[in-house]
Amino acid sequence: MATSPEKKTTAPKAPAKAVAKKAAAPKAAPKAAASAPAVSVEKAPVAKKVINLEAKIYTMAGKENGTIALPEDIFGAKWNADLVHQVVVGMQANARQSIAHTKFRSEVSGGGKKPWKQKGTGRARHGSNRSPIWKGGGVTHGPRAEKDYSVKINRKMRLAALRVVLSRKWKDNEIIFVDTMNFAEPKTKDAKLALVAIAKGTGMNTLATKRKNAAIIAFSTKDSVAEKSLRNIGSIMTEEMRNLNPVDLLNKKYLVVANPAEALQVLSNRFGA
Repeated sequence: MATSPEKKTTAPKAPAKAVAKKAAAPKAAPKAAASAPAVSVEKAPVAKKVINLEAKIYTMAGKENGTIALPEDIFGAKWNADLVHQVVVGMQANARQSIAHTKFRSEVSGGGKKPWKQKGTGRARHGSNRSPIWKGGGVTHGPRAEKDYSVKINRKMRLAALRVVLSRKWKDNEIIFVDTMNFAEPKTKDAKLALVAIAKGTGMNTLATKRKNAAIIAFSTKDSVAEKSLRNIGSIMTEEMRNLNPVDLLNKKYLVVANPAEALQVLSNRFGA
C-alpha cells in the first residue's frame, strides 16, 4: 500500500517591517579603549641652505687677488620670475618708440579741387582726389606716431627685480670681480688681452670667445679711457654701477665688476642699505 509523502514544514517568515527595523538598528559602539597619554614629538629644525657670499677678486692678468664679502640683502634674494618678467616687459615698453606713421586725407599733399563736376559725366561723384579710396590719398585707420606704449614701474619693483637678477647671476657663477680695469691709453688691443687673461684665470672662456652678448662691465665711476678701449668689442657693454638694470643684465651672459669695494658701496647706496 503506497504511503503519501510527508509534508515539509517551513518556519514562518518574519514580516518585512521587522527585518527593516533590525537592519536599521545601530550597531553597539565598541568599548572605548584606554586613552594613552599624548606624547609630544618635536620636529627637527629644517636646515637652511647656506649661500656662500664670499667672492674671489682677480687681477687684469687673471690671477687671484684676495676675496670680498657680498651683502646678503643684494646677492641672497630668491628667484621671482613673475616680478622680473613684469619689470623687464615694462622697461622694454618704455624704451619703445612710435615710428610707424600714416597721414590722413587732410595731411597728404594735393587735392583741394573737385576732380570733375557732380553730374553729367557718367562717372561716380567725387569731391577730392586725395580720398582714401584714391591712389595717393590718405590712409584710413593706419598707425599713428602718437601711440604711447609706456608703462608705470614702481621704484621698489625695479630695485627688487635688480636684486633678484643679481642674486641669480651670482648663484649661476656669472659674476666676476676684477680689482681694476685701468688702461694707460684707449687701446682695443690691451682690452682684448685683459679679457682673455680674465677668462682664462676664472675658467669662463666664453667671456672672450662669445661673439654676441658676452658681458657687461660695470665701473664704480665713469672711466672714459676704459670705455673707449672696450667699445669696439661688439660683445662687451660698459656701464656705471649706478645705472645697472635687469634688462641689460639679462641680455648679457656675464657681469664683470671693476673695483669691487667702491662698486658694491655704490650699489648698496642705491638700495638704501
